[in-house]
Amino acid sequence: MASKRSRLIQRREAVGHTQESLAEAVDVDRTTVGRWESGRSAPQPWMRPKLARALKLTVDQLADLLKAPTTAVEDVPRTAPVRRTNRDIDLVVAVTADSAESAWFLRFASASNVDDTLLEQIDADIARLAGDYVSRPVSELFHDIGTLRRGVFDLLRGRQHPYQASHLYLQAGRLCGLATHVALDLGQYTAAATHSRTAWRCAESAGHNGLRAWIRSVQSLIAYWQQDHRQAAELARAGLPYADSGTIAARLLSLEARATAALGDTESALRAVEAAETARSTVAAVDLPGVFTFPEAKQWAYAGTALLALNSDRHVNHAIAASSRAISLYESGPRQEQSSGDLLAARLDLANAHLAHGDLDGVQEKLSVVLDAAPDRRTASISSRLRALSARLSEPVYAGSPIVLSLRENVREACSRPALTNPPELPQ
Repeated sequence: MASKRSRLIQRREAVGHTQESLAEAVDVDRTTVGRWESGRSAPQPWMRPKLARALKLTVDQLADLLKAPTTAVEDVPRTAPVRRTNRDIDLVVAVTADSAESAWFLRFASASNVDDTLLEQIDADIARLAGDYVSRPVSELFHDIGTLRRGVFDLLRGRQHPYQASHLYLQAGRLCGLATHVALDLGQYTAAATHSRTAWRCAESAGHNGLRAWIRSVQSLIAYWQQDHRQAAELARAGLPYADSGTIAARLLSLEARATAALGDTESALRAVEAAETARSTVAAVDLPGVFTFPEAKQWAYAGTALLALNSDRHVNHAIAASSRAISLYESGPRQEQSSGDLLAARLDLANAHLAHGDLDGVQEKLSVVLDAAPDRRTASISSRLRALSARLSEPVYAGSPIVLSLRENVREACSRPALTNPPELPQ
């Protein structure tokens, strides 16, 4: 009697695998392969992409090989004409064949390479990575983010129920968003833009407004650090119609404030800072922790940068207050929520504010903390801020100052050291 999954056995043999070699290729015991082939069990959903690759199949083709043999009624060709002399018999046979077609579609629609438990686990992994991203170096997270993202991509190549597919697209979009942040922090803006476009497509497929709004915020960041401040402001505004919950509205308005301040648009910048505070007061439940949320400390750090860019004594004093509040909020919060990048940025803003007031001792005090930070805590944006400060210290007004000369040397030396540890094979 033929094996229940004889086609699976035939495929294994066709690609040159024994049960032992196939088991080794997919990292299971040989007896597990035996149970799959005998029909006593089936590969778990997360195992199917790996098994399909070992058998040189798509996940859909593998799912077809794993099906139980169809019954004689179901094997009636769906398009074959039914010819009988007795009209009544013909109709019975035709109805039976017609129901077989519905049965075939039911099996197709019911087949899935994921289950709710797997989706819950992926959600938990994404939340963990998003939380860790705030306080851990990028180099420690890059491979985990990439591995999980590729796993979700593989699952999406299979077949799921509609609600499962939508959930997977949401997960893929969030993971592409994390990959965008990795590339952004490394200053690889082309790679960041590619990831963000994929994330947007996934958000569209998932129909998730929160993810749409968050992706626009990250795209605004990319434009900002490419010095396209007008585009950065437009992208931040483009995300606001999707900001229907959580802290995302405060994030987008803070990004708009920073971008319009860089453009010299004082009125728009101050209006956006005020609107961000209003949005903060009406925050509902946050979608995800870590990099997906926008804490009050980060909002004050962005406000400090925006106010400082307006370049007037009154606004510089307000910038000092905002940046100082950001540092205080971060340092009084849980260690795992302390964003080293935002803390360094706030201290650099304070250094620039003290420089605007001619307080070189204050500049030295704030800058020393930044220069002493470990290289793997210094993102591309921090390096960019350091270079900008170095350029200001090179202005003729500071010529001949021993303190400024020492600061310039220290900044130059810091900028000559590699910042973040670049993970290998960062996709472009």
